[in-house]
This record gives sequence, structure tokens and C-alpha cells, in this order.
Amino acid sequence: MSISIYEASVPVFAQMLGAMDQILDRLSRHCAEKKLAPEVFLSARLSPSMYPLSRQIQVLSDWPNNCCAWLAGVQPMTFANDEARIADLRERLARTVGFIQSLDPAAMDAGQSREIVWKGGSATRRMIGKDFLLHQAMPQFYFHQTAAYAILRHNGLDLAKRDYMGVVPGLTQS
Repeated sequence: MSISIYEASVPVFAQMLGAMDQILDRLSRHCAEKKLAPEVFLSARLSPSMYPLSRQIQVLSDWPNNCCAWLAGVQPMTFANDEARIADLRERLARTVGFIQSLDPAAMDAGQSREIVWKGGSATRRMIGKDFLLHQAMPQFYFHQTAAYAILRHNGLDLAKRDYMGVVPGLTQS
């Protein structure tokens, strides 16, 4: 059985971005209940050399946005990266999910052999679409999802693995 590039990417990205949206909703409620300033969480980081939570979430949305667009042969959305509130970050996640779900699955699948070219720091990098998805975009995406989750756990937000995963399509429990 084979799986398409679209199936391997868009539903997974949408699931995990949806999970982060729910985590941010929980963060909003936590801040309101405890009378905490959300900005404290948005600027929190695990290490001085790591991105703060707000930037982790921006980059988290960048990987699916860019990857899926490039695979489909279209321009990714652009963001100002000026989100200053939890609601702004949630809107960004929603826009990203809407965009990637609007892409043509056939165009994305055709991108598996397309050369993907992007800037990484000062270098120009190149990979074939399938390899870019599996060995660059997905690991980067999961890294930033995990970092954001860890920042929030470290700073006292009560989260579990089910929060990290979000709604898993096709999962049944007895």
C-alpha cells in the first residue's frame, strides 16, 4: 500500500496545529483563571539560546505553510511575524491549516520529485520534494511543536501527551 505526499503531510500538520491551537486555548484560560500575564508565557524559553514560545509557534506554522506550498508549486502565505497575543498566534495557526487544506492534493503529490530550494541561514539548500518533506520539514515541525509544548509544561501549564497529539483521526478506544 502506498501513501501520497498529501496524505503524509496535510492531515498530520493539521492535526498537530489543531493540537497546538487547543493548547493555546488552554493557556488563555489558565492565564485568566490564575490572573497571569500571557506575555510571560509568550516570551518564555527553555534556554537563553532558544526561541521564545511565540517564535516557536511562528516557526511551527512556517514549516507546513512553506513545505505544502512548495510541494504544490505555489507561493506560501507570508506572515509579518508580529503576533503579540495568544489570539494572534491562534489565528496564525488557523490560517495555516486553512491554507494547506486548500491546496490541490494532486499538485502536492506531483511535487514529490520537484526540487525544493530554500534559504537556511546564509546557505541556499536544495532537496527533492519527498525528501524535503520527510527529512527536513517534518523533523523541523515536530521539533518546534515539542519545544513549544515543553516551554509550556516547564512553566506550569498542566498538559499531557494527549494534548500534544490532539485529535487523532481514526483512533478508537474501548
